[in-house]
Amino acid sequence: MDMETRSPYKGKTGLRRLWNALNYSVAGFSAAYRNEEAFRQEVWLSLVLIPLAVWLPVNHVEKILMIGSVLLVIIVELLNSAIEAVVDRISLDHHELAGRAKDIGSAAVLVSMIVVAITWLLILININK
Repeated sequence: MDMETRSPYKGKTGLRRLWNALNYSVAGFSAAYRNEEAFRQEVWLSLVLIPLAVWLPVNHVEKILMIGSVLLVIIVELLNSAIEAVVDRISLDHHELAGRAKDIGSAAVLVSMIVVAITWLLILININK
């Protein structure tokens, strides 16, 4: 890629790039927590469910599935919040495509929550068998 088409924000390399990436990630978590009620609720729920998954008498694979499904909700919610922020940045006016983008992001969050429910339910049903 030549210098004319390269983003000026992509100039850092090595440890400096990793440090910057960490700072951007922390800023992203902070922004999501401050500005997104759903994200705050999901974070608090994960602070209950993840230790519960560790404590429950299930095997390691089941623990990973339980914790992974909870973290999936956090990931999808972060992406949904990013989509919403970009759409709102472009325009707050109602537009069919903007509404569709937000609805699709919301649907992705719902699907990730269904994954949590199914994963936890199937594991908990088999806990004493």
